[in-house]
Amino acid sequence: MEIIANSIQAPKPMNRFYAFFTDRVIIALILAFPVLAVLDQSQAYQSLRFSLQSMLQIAPFFILAITFAGYAKATGIDAYIAKAFSGKVWMTIVVASLAGALSPFCSCGVIPLIAAMLASGVPLAPVMAFCISSPIMDPEMFIITSSGISLNFAIAKTLAAIGMGLGAGFVIFGLQKIGFLHKPLKKAQASSCCQSSFDAGSRVKVFWKFWQKKEGRGRFMEEIHENGLFLGKWMFFAFFLESLMLAYMPAEWIANAVGHESPFAIPLASAVGIPAYMNGYAAIPLISGLMEMGMTSGAAMAFITSGAVSSIPAALAVYALVRKPVFVMYIFLGLTGSMLAGYIFQMSLNALV
Repeated sequence: MEIIANSIQAPKPMNRFYAFFTDRVIIALILAFPVLAVLDQSQAYQSLRFSLQSMLQIAPFFILAITFAGYAKATGIDAYIAKAFSGKVWMTIVVASLAGALSPFCSCGVIPLIAAMLASGVPLAPVMAFCISSPIMDPEMFIITSSGISLNFAIAKTLAAIGMGLGAGFVIFGLQKIGFLHKPLKKAQASSCCQSSFDAGSRVKVFWKFWQKKEGRGRFMEEIHENGLFLGKWMFFAFFLESLMLAYMPAEWIANAVGHESPFAIPLASAVGIPAYMNGYAAIPLISGLMEMGMTSGAAMAFITSGAVSSIPAALAVYALVRKPVFVMYIFLGLTGSMLAGYIFQMSLNALV
């Protein structure tokens, strides 16, 4: 079976222009900045600056991910990537969890890579394992957490990242075994840029030098355009929302909500961590300050892990990519995993006292 289609018809420029300016995300952005400028001119400037800087920071990962997706589609190696993950699922989940905990991706930066993995036909279970574990910890984060909070906290956070990834992967695998979540991508994505060429019952021909064929060049550029536009608009919108949360949600609110020991400290910390979470590195001094104000170590672990996985900016990008049942499981696994991490860490500390 040949991967490359016989012909690719590029959309007319006017059609693309119309589709771009009638897109609900683009419309929301076009309206949001003028409204914010009227209500708070200085914040409108800060939000625009923050959004552009955030996009610039993840640009290397973003470009790499969409280029890889285009190359995989144009050459046909997406089928081989899918085949590599079609063996022992438990092994791919373990590898994905460990790789995620060591990868240098933030909660939003990991989204383009997830899109590329799904586009290549990688099963949802290892993708979810990577998606959950990756934003929580990386080598640089480990060093900063060790110095900003404590070495014990950094080690526990690393173990939490791996454990949450493993748990998420095996839960998804179990659900798929009984017939759920077999079509993770939204219909619009599955029918365009995020559709794998993998067919377990067919032999695939790979065109490594795709640029030598007009069809290959066309598919490569179309894939990059579709993925880049789709992910770019949602991630810019997500960063815009994050800028508003940082500006209008004082840290004192968080301290009042989870700054005291109570039976509900850890669940509350997980819930508050989602809308309150900021950049992973900026969260370190916030957590340190909250712990000095009385937050328990378990609640701190729940707060920092739930925010890393399922913060509103990241969740919005995931929502745009996958079907609702998958999105619900993503949020559920992030919340329950962070609560379990908090309880286990707190019980471990209590046992050592």
